[in-house]
Amino acid sequence: MKKIALSDLLSIEAYEAQRPAIRKAIMEHKKTRRVPLGPNAMLHFEDYMVMRYQVLELIRAEKIDSEAELLEELEAYNPLIPDGKNLKVTFMLEYPDPKERQEKLKQLVGIEELISIRIGESDPVYPIANEDLPRSTEEKTSSVHFLRFEFEDDVIAAARAGAPWVIRSEHLNYQYSSAPLSDEIRESLLRDFA
Repeated sequence: MKKIALSDLLSIEAYEAQRPAIRKAIMEHKKTRRVPLGPNAMLHFEDYMVMRYQVLELIRAEKIDSEAELLEELEAYNPLIPDGKNLKVTFMLEYPDPKERQEKLKQLVGIEELISIRIGESDPVYPIANEDLPRSTEEKTSSVHFLRFEFEDDVIAAARAGAPWVIRSEHLNYQYSSAPLSDEIRESLLRDFA
């Protein structure tokens, strides 16, 4: 999958002029990139479009205009774009009440290692979690994790052939499965296997 280059970015002024249309398009796109898992977890599947939008929003908010700073941001965001044989996910645990969130995060240590994606009859694929930095301690987990799921060619072929996808959390304190993913979401995620 394509990575973001400097030439893919817009000046702050140009982005400001196009922002409403870009924002509307990205909100529609994100609907095909989110999968709820139980009542308190959400998987956000990242790709070029989402990351480019994030960078443009950051440039706008931080007023970034130097090439060195832009390259630094691209270095941070490009690793979140799939490489053709993987899916990259921001996994979020969502507990609106701060007290409940604090308690639940203590009970969910290690959950990021126990999320799986199963395509068709293949073995479940588990993620490589938080490659950038540790987000859990022995006492609690973080509410945000970055996951990379690597797939073998035969599993990608099964996905392209229309095999159903199911996502699971196997943590003892949070056991949920998604329904098989909708065609719209599957088709969006299949584009990551370029």
